[in-house]
Amino acid sequence: MSFFKRLKESISSKAEAVTNKFKEGLTKTRDAFVDRVDDLFSRRKKIDEDFYEELEEILIGADVGVNTVLKLIDQLRAEVKKRKIEDPAELQPILSEKLIELLKGDADAGLKLNPNGLSVILFVGVNGVGKTTTIGKMAHMFKSQGKKVLMAAGDTFRAGAIEQLETWGERVGVDVIKQQSGSDPAAVMFDAVQAAKTRGVDILLCDTAGRLQNKVNLMEELNKIYRVIQREVPDAPHEVILVLDATTGQNALSQAKLFGDKTGLTGLVLSKLDGTAKGGIVVAIRQELSLPVKFVGLGEKMDDLQPFDSEQFVHALFGKWIGEHKEENA
Repeated sequence: MSFFKRLKESISSKAEAVTNKFKEGLTKTRDAFVDRVDDLFSRRKKIDEDFYEELEEILIGADVGVNTVLKLIDQLRAEVKKRKIEDPAELQPILSEKLIELLKGDADAGLKLNPNGLSVILFVGVNGVGKTTTIGKMAHMFKSQGKKVLMAAGDTFRAGAIEQLETWGERVGVDVIKQQSGSDPAAVMFDAVQAAKTRGVDILLCDTAGRLQNKVNLMEELNKIYRVIQREVPDAPHEVILVLDATTGQNALSQAKLFGDKTGLTGLVLSKLDGTAKGGIVVAIRQELSLPVKFVGLGEKMDDLQPFDSEQFVHALFGKWIGEHKEENA
């Protein structure tokens, strides 16, 4: 069975609403990136050095990342040689398949939750990346699944951060544990964990400060939060999620490296993917950091935060190719 046929069958078994969210959320990337690839594949009649160079340029322009692009081009060269491919159109399913492989990686992208009690999820990231919004949307998602959810307003330094989380709490019907602005974030976490235990909560979502200008203080503060949480719930936090803004492209990659190992990250959320034409950053991030992209933000609505799915991502970009492939092989 051809790759496109397998992908089509896999997508058809998934929720149509989710497929549509990926399609709509990746419109800007599809219009900018895939149209350029399409143009290249139809304009060039043979696969030569000029073809590879132009494809390389398009992929780098979509923020796929230089190292990842070089790796991908090498893989395509090997396939062309092995299969004796001459027509660029024959590279469509191969490029799609290779992108899925790069996006999947080895790590499991699902959230690791405590099956027997309280799960604590800690969110980190610089100011302005959509961290609080992501927490609000995730609270909505868990509540929709019938879970008992609580949020902790641990970003006590940014003006309006506590109020923003409270607004989300009101929207989704989830309580927020808070203290006064400027208070000790670790003290907020202590209160939140106690409240979660007392109320029999399933999921505690914890916001943290995101000031990078004094990185040492930020890391010390996060370490203090860890110690407080672990003292109360020994195997927590169960997830430490770094929220990155997809519209900042390569800058998001730099932020991820800054947070790095020091914060014990377990995964990433890429917010505002609908706001950029450079959605290739997902591929770069997935390849250059040994961390799974667990969720992506695909719009403004409450249910527009979706678990990341490499097949949905590639299908949303290259669905047109699959349609054309079907007609040719009907």
